[in-house]
Amino acid sequence: MFHSIETIIVNLLMIVLSVFFPIIVFIFMHSLRHRFYKTPVQIQLQERQTMTEQKKQGLGFLTLAALGVVYGDIGTSPLYTMQTVFSESTQIALNQANIIGATSAIFWALMMVVTLKYVLLILRADNHGEGGIMALVALATKSAKKPEQSTRKNILLLLGVFGLALFYGDSMITPAISVLGAMEGVKVVSADLEQYIIPLTLSILIGLFLVQKRGTSAVGQWFGPIMIIWFGCLGLIGIYNILMSPAILQALNPWNGLVFLVDRGLLVFLAVGAIVLALTGAEALYADMGHFGRKAIQLAWAIVVLPGLALNYMGQGALLLANLDAVSNPFYLSFPEPLLIPAIVLATAATVIASQAVISGAYSLTRQAIQLGYLPRMHILHSAADQEGQIYMPVVNWLLMTAVVIMVLAFGSSASLAAAYGLAVTGLMVITTILTFFVVRYTWGYPLWLTLLATGVFIAIDILLFASSAMKFLEGGWFPFVTALVLLTIMLTWKQGRVMVKQQIKRDNPTLEDYLPQVRAMPLSTVHHTAVFLALEKAVAPRAMVHNVRHNRVWHERNVILTVSFDHVPWIDPKEQLMVVQVDQDVWQVRVTYGFMDVPDIPKALRNCAPFGLIVDQFEITYFLSRETVLTGSKDGLSLWRGELFALMSRNAGSVVDYFKVPDNCVLELGSRVMV
Repeated sequence: MFHSIETIIVNLLMIVLSVFFPIIVFIFMHSLRHRFYKTPVQIQLQERQTMTEQKKQGLGFLTLAALGVVYGDIGTSPLYTMQTVFSESTQIALNQANIIGATSAIFWALMMVVTLKYVLLILRADNHGEGGIMALVALATKSAKKPEQSTRKNILLLLGVFGLALFYGDSMITPAISVLGAMEGVKVVSADLEQYIIPLTLSILIGLFLVQKRGTSAVGQWFGPIMIIWFGCLGLIGIYNILMSPAILQALNPWNGLVFLVDRGLLVFLAVGAIVLALTGAEALYADMGHFGRKAIQLAWAIVVLPGLALNYMGQGALLLANLDAVSNPFYLSFPEPLLIPAIVLATAATVIASQAVISGAYSLTRQAIQLGYLPRMHILHSAADQEGQIYMPVVNWLLMTAVVIMVLAFGSSASLAAAYGLAVTGLMVITTILTFFVVRYTWGYPLWLTLLATGVFIAIDILLFASSAMKFLEGGWFPFVTALVLLTIMLTWKQGRVMVKQQIKRDNPTLEDYLPQVRAMPLSTVHHTAVFLALEKAVAPRAMVHNVRHNRVWHERNVILTVSFDHVPWIDPKEQLMVVQVDQDVWQVRVTYGFMDVPDIPKALRNCAPFGLIVDQFEITYFLSRETVLTGSKDGLSLWRGELFALMSRNAGSVVDYFKVPDNCVLELGSRVMV
């Protein structure tokens, strides 16, 4: 019955319509945008600027680049997803109805969660062209500017920071599970090679982390073409297997997926916990929007990624219909034997690219967290002289490598790691959708009924996915979740500790207004240079200034009190970064504001002060810094253990000199003590 010409033609038409469904919906939503959606003027201007940049680089070039960075994670999910769905842990019987139902559930999960939620809805929530969890938090908190809304703002910030912490769990698991999944293909070639899976995996991963310092500019240009070949192979091998068992095309009917889930009863959570593996990496679509633009990411998904993934999952399902024994590794067994070794090589390249994208994302998000005040400064190296975005953070790199190696050794297989994977990913999905609700409702100003309609279904799906992943908490899901809780504690401790340090400085030091008259009354020697005092509070006399006057008995010909702050927006227009005020004949206040994606550069900021009347010679500047020694035990401060944690981070924080690009041959540091 299933092999009749009519059935095959109808099913092929269904697959064509399903593959191009996101394109049709996108066009429809785009047409509605001009009628119902009103963007702020700033976002409209940013969109025009993004479009201009896209025209310069070419939408095709950006789409190709997006394939190499954005879709590496979700693109390697076919390596282990179907195998996990029918593993012993899910208790799903391997029969025709379940194979078709599971394949249908995977396909429609891609359509609902990735296509509708991320590609069509969340990608619209750009913050001056940037995406990612912190950009979304910045948009969501714009709706809570009034004092009475401070509780809502704090909760949204807490959600965002926890989402950032969950991303680190994803960053640890993705390289481990992806490369392990690729290397497991060698035991399909020969069972005798199984003993080499772990050594090969560790060699590739350690090598990947070792070359991070050199950057990816030399090989990055090949990421896009390799991923095109990868998705092309996924699609072609999928079609090859579909033609062998066309009955799998019944999976395009969402009813089969729904029946499959309902028939599981309470065990549905185990099934969904495995299906969610097909969605890992969806967050990258939004996080990398600032690099490639919304259109390039949408185009890559609709034309290349979704067809490749959909056809491959269909193909794996078709293979299982024809050969139930292929469940041991349905991905590699779907290839004809002569193509098996090339498939392993290509899969390894794809997983390395996926891992590289996640590692680079961890660097970027860490820098954002530092600039927003949630982590201490760390040493940052620019791995490409001509690209500010390519950074390398040694501390993050080695900690990630250690965690990844431990996970490979502890879990030993992609199937075991799958249990740990879902919780971090689905937790981040839930947070993203909740934040999107506040953006749609309060920032964009949509009515409540429309906001609930736009986000309510996705919140329900995300909660189901999260609950299903939580079923595997004791099997390994605890690892990324506990890691995220530890990181959340660290970030909140640092944030609160820095707030307390600022409060103590403000309380103990004289105000600038009171201090300057005292200086005038002192017999001080005048130095014909410029002194730049980095300060935490602009209205308070910097501790370094007070100590310099008290101990060295000198006053400079020109004194600049410079404060640096970071706003909850990705970028600050260079024309709006500076605020320069002359408070006395030889004293200036300079406030520099950066976005969390900007690269701080104090000497450059001082050069830009010339139009405001503050002209300084870069060769006649002395930078005065105050290095705080943190003491614990304050009655009104942090608890003892958190105080010790903050003191430890403070002692090991990176240098202000390096972070703000201050020349180290003209810096004078003066110590002070603070209690938390």
